[in-house]
Amino acid sequence: MSNMVTEIVAFMLSTSGWVLVSSTLPTDYWKVSSLDGTVITTATYWSNLWKTCVTDSTGVSNCKDFPSMLALDGYIQACRGLMISSICLGFFGSVFALIGMKCTRIGGTDQVKARIAFFAGFNFILAGLCSLTACSLYAHKITSEFFDPMYIAQKYELGAALFIGWGGSALCILGGVVLCFSLSDGLSKSSSHSGRVYGYNGATSIMSARTVDHRHPVNYRRPPPDYSTSSQQFDKNAYV
Repeated sequence: MSNMVTEIVAFMLSTSGWVLVSSTLPTDYWKVSSLDGTVITTATYWSNLWKTCVTDSTGVSNCKDFPSMLALDGYIQACRGLMISSICLGFFGSVFALIGMKCTRIGGTDQVKARIAFFAGFNFILAGLCSLTACSLYAHKITSEFFDPMYIAQKYELGAALFIGWGGSALCILGGVVLCFSLSDGLSKSSSHSGRVYGYNGATSIMSARTVDHRHPVNYRRPPPDYSTSSQQFDKNAYV
C-alpha cells in the first residue's frame, strides 16, 4: 500500500512539473527590460522564444516575430529544441506512468508494469534536465549581457517564465527519481518473494511425493524374497 501511495505522489509531482514546463513555452516574459534611474516607466521591452515586443504606458503592445529560424541566435534555437523535447518526453512519461502504475488495470503483469513505470520515470528525469538546461542557457545569456560593460544595446533582466521553468524542471526530476527508486525496490522485493515461494513449493512437492510412495498400496514395493531361508525350511521338512 505504501509503494502505491509513493507512486501516486511521484506521478503527481512529475505531471505538475510537466504542466509548468509546458506553460513556459508560450509565456511572453522570458526577459524584460531594465530601466535604471527613472521614476516613470514609459515603455517596457520584453521577449520570449518566438517574438520581441514593447509595451507603452497605455498598455498597447507592439510585437515583432522573429523573421527566420535560420537567422536566429544559436542559444534561442537550442532553447526551442530543448523545450520542445522536454514537453514531448513529459507527455510520453505521463502515458507510460498511467500504464505502469499499480493502481491501474492495464499494462500486464506486475513485473511488466514496473518496467514501464521505470521507463516513465526516466522520461520525466530527461524532460526536467532538458527544460533546466534551456532555462539556464537563456538566463546565462541575459546575465552575461547585463553585466558586460561593453554591451551597449538594450539590456534585459530575468523574466517570470524562467523561474516557472526552473520550478517545473525541479518537480519533474524529483518525481521521476522517486518513481524510479520506488518501482525498482518493489520489483526487487517481488522477485525475491517469488523465488522463496518456488523453493518452498518444490520442497513440499518432494515431501508429498515421498509420502505417497510409502503409503499408497500401488506404489509400495515388496522386498525381494530370501531364497536361502526358504531352502533351509525345505530341507527340514524333507526329513520329517
